[in-house]
Amino acid sequence: MCRGLESLPITCLERAKELKARLGSFLLKQELPNKADKLRTEDALEWTSSLQTLLLHKDGLRAFRAFLVSEYSEENVAFYLACEDYKKTKTSSKLCSKARKIYEEFIGNDAPREVNLDHETKTITKKNVEEPTPSCFELAQSKIYALMEKDCYPRFLRSTLYLDLNRELTP
Repeated sequence: MCRGLESLPITCLERAKELKARLGSFLLKQELPNKADKLRTEDALEWTSSLQTLLLHKDGLRAFRAFLVSEYSEENVAFYLACEDYKKTKTSSKLCSKARKIYEEFIGNDAPREVNLDHETKTITKKNVEEPTPSCFELAQSKIYALMEKDCYPRFLRSTLYLDLNRELTP
C-alpha cells in the first residue's frame, strides 16, 4: 500500500506551483518539426486521421504539444503520456511511486499541472492510487483523451501552426 497522499509536505506542492508560475511555458517549450527533421507532407496529412495517429508520430506529438503550450493546456497531453508510461511499469514499488507522482502533479488539490477532471473521477482515481494497479488511471486518462479529441485536436488541425507547417512542407 502506498503512503497516504495527505502526508505530502505542502512545501513541495507550493514550490512546484511557484516554479510553474515563474517559468511558465519555458519549461514546456517543444521545438516544432521543420524540414531538417525530414517531416514529409504525407506524415503531416496522416495526423488528420485521428488523435491517436497524431500522438504516435514523433513530430506530430511535438507539433501538438507546441500548440497546447500556446493554448496553456499542455498538461493534458503530458498527463496522457505519463499514464501511457505508467501502464508499462512492471514492479509494484515503482507503480506506487509513479502513481503518487502522477496524482500529485496532475490530479491532486493544488496540483501544479492540474488537468480538468470532474469530482467523481478525481475521487475514484485517488482511491485507485492508494492501491495502485497498471489500470488505476484508466478512467481519468480516458476522460482527458476524450477532452483532447473533442476540443484540442480539432482546434490544432485548424490552427495556423498546423496549416503553416503543411504549407511549408508542400512543394
